[in-house]
Amino acid sequence: MTNSDPLQQALKQYFGYETFRAGQREIIEANMAGRDTLAIMPTGGGKSICFQLPALLKTGVTIVVSPLIALMQDQVTALKENGIGATFLNSTLTGRESNQRSQAILNGAIKLVYVAPERLFAEQFLGFLNIIKGKMGIAGFAVDEAHCVSEWGHDFRPEYRQLSRIRQIYPDVPVIGLTATATERVRADISQQLELKQPYVHVASFNRSNLYYEVVPKQGNEQTYTNLLHEVKRLQGSGIVYCLSRKRVDEISDRLRQDGIEAIAYHAGLGAKEREENQTRWIRDDVQVMVATVAFGMGINKPDVRFVIHYDLPKNIEGYYQESGRAGRDGEDSHCTLFLGYQDLETIKYLIAQKVDPHTNEPLEAEQRIAQQQLRQVVDYAEGTACRRTILLRYFGESFQGDCNNCDNCLTPKPMEDWTVETQKFLSCIARAKERFGSGHIIDILRGSLNKKVLQYNHENLSTHGIGKDRSLDEWRQLARSLVHQGLLSQTTDGYGILKLNDRSWEVMRNQRNVLLPIERDATPATVSDRPKISDEIGDRPIDINILFERLRLLRKNLADEQAVPPYVIFSNATLNQMAEQQPTTHHDFAKLSGVGTKKLEQYADSFISIILEHHQQYPPAEITQSTKVQKEPVSSSKLSKASTQRETLVMYENGLSVDEIARDRHLKTATIWTHLVQLVESGYAINCDRLVTPERQSVIYGALEAIGGDGLRNLFDHLREEYTYDEIKIIRAIWQNEKEPL
Repeated sequence: MTNSDPLQQALKQYFGYETFRAGQREIIEANMAGRDTLAIMPTGGGKSICFQLPALLKTGVTIVVSPLIALMQDQVTALKENGIGATFLNSTLTGRESNQRSQAILNGAIKLVYVAPERLFAEQFLGFLNIIKGKMGIAGFAVDEAHCVSEWGHDFRPEYRQLSRIRQIYPDVPVIGLTATATERVRADISQQLELKQPYVHVASFNRSNLYYEVVPKQGNEQTYTNLLHEVKRLQGSGIVYCLSRKRVDEISDRLRQDGIEAIAYHAGLGAKEREENQTRWIRDDVQVMVATVAFGMGINKPDVRFVIHYDLPKNIEGYYQESGRAGRDGEDSHCTLFLGYQDLETIKYLIAQKVDPHTNEPLEAEQRIAQQQLRQVVDYAEGTACRRTILLRYFGESFQGDCNNCDNCLTPKPMEDWTVETQKFLSCIARAKERFGSGHIIDILRGSLNKKVLQYNHENLSTHGIGKDRSLDEWRQLARSLVHQGLLSQTTDGYGILKLNDRSWEVMRNQRNVLLPIERDATPATVSDRPKISDEIGDRPIDINILFERLRLLRKNLADEQAVPPYVIFSNATLNQMAEQQPTTHHDFAKLSGVGTKKLEQYADSFISIILEHHQQYPPAEITQSTKVQKEPVSSSKLSKASTQRETLVMYENGLSVDEIARDRHLKTATIWTHLVQLVESGYAINCDRLVTPERQSVIYGALEAIGGDGLRNLFDHLREEYTYDEIKIIRAIWQNEKEPL
């Protein structure tokens, strides 16, 4: 970090981070320039900093519109912990408290004010806003969870529709909308509803590479609960179990407690005070598992959720993505399990049928139709045999190439069959039906049905009528799902699910592309014991470092309890891990930790350094140095600088950035980033290289190393027939050489 970069200086000062995550700088610069902005960033991607940092640097007060009281309180608590003037105004405050906070705003002590949309347009509050505008100015409006403004979003809130009034009342004040989930249609609707003027739009990748996705069939109530209990015990850590009904929430939380799991319930049937207390207990790590309906979770900032289990089928893909995305916000490996039970379909269909006009009690047919299609998309995901990431990301308009090697379908793939001929029949039938129907009708034609709809459109006369009788209904349905998932076929999102041909469809019909389909034939459902375990890198560390980590974590918990805040507000697990490994004993070294800003350095450094020094009495630094492969010889300033830049690359890589993204954000060449990573491996750092070189390619390189040794890069390059890059070879060679070192 250089002194000439005020944004990075502010990032470190207030939030303790040395570098921006991908996209943050561009969004912040657009905001600072007074542009309207729409930021779509996945959960854990750092959305909040995109409006919080500009708020600190701009003149005036930033008004943050937030849908939930818990979300406001959580963000304000975290900001205050960083020494930032922030407050919320909502219905939980007494009149006296509201007056005190209002006065603090007018006195200039507050930079961010969180409010609900209902309060924002109350006549009294609008008058207060005008006083703020006249006295110190309104720096901007930030609309958090902006998908709530769209009827096409998964959590539409009618009160959000009035937010267009912001632009009418304050036409010159910039607006930023932020959300973790939004399809192209929802993004367009957000821009229109908020009346954003030529906004800067940033859509980050929706890929959460640290999340493992799987679907497990329900096998009767008892076996399904047994599988759930096994998962919770196996995965450990903090977790969420989502259920469709309040009754199921109470049943599951009660049984988990009976089986020795610290679990607690959350649903709308509980009183507001009890819900708040239960949420607080979970956030503060007083209980392990929250069992909840989807009423729980929006805006929850708890970063160390290790698993999210959907005991029942979710209602739509967007909701599932956001709910499952509450796992692993800290970038550590986390688990997302969905239990598929077809009886859940009837429950959701009943809920959809309740969508009626409150004034006339007539069915809201358009909303019901869209909800039905969204439900079909969830079932398609659950039944899909393609890579789970491919299916999820395609829903959001993002292409994912190859297998992710972090979902059940990739790790336990089904046998592949060539279904090119069947695909050509299917696509040809769509073309002959003028691309006006969904998959059900196309399958009826192929299987020779003479039902009312086929006869109505004279489709019994099509040349494709009956040419698919040799395949079962389920097989054709699998094919239809897979073609959409693979991008070989498009589907409308208007609730009807009309199938449309695209360029890749025509490639198949012209014999320019083959179609391989993973087909399940009487497959035996996997049991939970068959599935892979989350890797535990912490478990591989020297025991003295793990002991120190637990001591630091206990101190963090005690400090958090004293201040009545969640432990992660003090320091994240990532910061504690870094602290345990680097073991700083001076303020100067402590300030270098990621997540340590000016306020936290002043407030906490002495307490944590004290624990580290006590630990050194039992485990002297010489022993620590030997176990972690750090040299205690005098180090030159050039070597220190080199180590620092390598660590910066490492932090960004472990935060999920790719080599190209790190190079771009650090203004370095990609070759330099590769060199950093290779040197880190050579120095003994355990880096997960699966994102750099796929396990399959790693195996081939290992084979070459075993065959001819690792002395000559050129020899290896030639031996591998020039099909592998030097970067791939170098990093796998570094790992191989470490493994060959004598203990």
